[in-house]
Amino acid sequence: MGLGPVRLIDLVDTTEAVAATAARGVKIQRLAELLKSASGTEMAVVVGVIAGNPRQGRIGVGWAAVDKTSSTVSANATLNLTDLDDLLTQLARTRGKGAQGTRRELLESFLTRCTEAEADFVRRLLVGELRQGANEGIVTEAVAKAAGVPSGLLKRAVMLSGDLATAAEIAMRQGRPGLKAVDLRLHTPIRPMLASTAASVADAIADLGSASVEWKLDGIRIQVHKQHDRVRVWTRNLNDITERVSEIVETVAALPAQQLVLDGEALGTSPEGAPLAFQDTMSNRTAVDSFFFDLLHHDGVTLIDEPLTTRLERLESVVGRHRIPGIVTDDPEAGQGVLDEALTLGHEGVMVKAAGSVYNAGRRGNAWRKVKPVHRFDLVVLAVEHGSGRRQGMLSNIHLGARGPDGGFVMVGKTFKGMTDQILRWQTKRFGELAINDNGWVVRLRPIQVVEVAIDGVQHSTRYPGAIALRFARVVRYRHSKPASEADTLEALRALSR
Repeated sequence: MGLGPVRLIDLVDTTEAVAATAARGVKIQRLAELLKSASGTEMAVVVGVIAGNPRQGRIGVGWAAVDKTSSTVSANATLNLTDLDDLLTQLARTRGKGAQGTRRELLESFLTRCTEAEADFVRRLLVGELRQGANEGIVTEAVAKAAGVPSGLLKRAVMLSGDLATAAEIAMRQGRPGLKAVDLRLHTPIRPMLASTAASVADAIADLGSASVEWKLDGIRIQVHKQHDRVRVWTRNLNDITERVSEIVETVAALPAQQLVLDGEALGTSPEGAPLAFQDTMSNRTAVDSFFFDLLHHDGVTLIDEPLTTRLERLESVVGRHRIPGIVTDDPEAGQGVLDEALTLGHEGVMVKAAGSVYNAGRRGNAWRKVKPVHRFDLVVLAVEHGSGRRQGMLSNIHLGARGPDGGFVMVGKTFKGMTDQILRWQTKRFGELAINDNGWVVRLRPIQVVEVAIDGVQHSTRYPGAIALRFARVVRYRHSKPASEADTLEALRALSR
């Protein structure tokens, strides 16, 4: 392990080199070299920043504050990574009246000490647009290489500790023995297992064979730990929400077990019992009920390595009516029946899970598949953002508008997903021709170009003037022959939320 301190410019140069290559092995090697140069106290900082997830979490600095900062920079690289970490800590701690102005002053002061490359990196990090070609999987492999430990052992430690930075520090300081000692601990949340997608229930069952087909609720993913009379609740991002969900705490406290780790959903319901949309469940204006689909620990026994069917049997015996409905089947028609029932009752779709699968926490594997309807809309591109990282020099993230009642266009979301290299090259040229204003970050366009996007739905939002926002929007294709006057309406999108 190096003695540090890691210079900020060295981190920036490394991430630029990683973004410039498509070779996974080269990415891992360059990142491993950087990690080896870090001291023990810097490890969590380095890992968090290069993965785009600083240890301070959400900082509270948005596009507006970043956009208003001066372009004045330093000619000399004098900053260390610890200087950046100190800035992020100060920004995260700044709260209350006048916080935005104070944050802007802190950021402005710091950026004037940065080189141009460092300042660009910091801005993109703060607004979540780093996209430097190093996702968490690559960073994990780089940590394993730097520490000289098996990547599988490191991944298991990550899922059980709930934090890549923590596992990385253990790997670098203690090696294999330290990683092997990491185990599931009550009241320490682990990362949730994630699902891939399938076009249909039949496709999922054809791939998986015998599977549990369960309702997919549009709620808040929760992980609940119980140890005797103490209950705590976390979200999928491992945020502690115990104080906000007293109903869930009371429900789990009453279950017939002394020790539990449960995976499930918190869902708001109307007085008639109909499920509420995700954003309404999140609003804190309604009571929530809890429904569970997995059991990871039960009275001293950790179950993550047991097959799903074993976990479900135990789950049924513990949570009773709070289990999410489903069946275990290898019959596509029976599985389709579960999907039809779920949709009829207002739920999102279904999950199809291999009956013999273990719980691979924190990983998006093929053992779990989500199946839900996809909606397509023709919208108008109102603006586009300059790309960064691998998309440097391209026009990338598009602002989407629906046709309003007055014939104008109302912004309803953004997306950079679904864009092939060919699409990026085309839209960079096309939007250059349609540009009416460019502030160096966002290019405003004449509202002419129609794009077809796929979305999972919409949700209520105060962020956009139409009071809704698209969920998981991705580009399908550009509609070159369709005029903007025939784009889909704001009312058509709002109908999805009803």
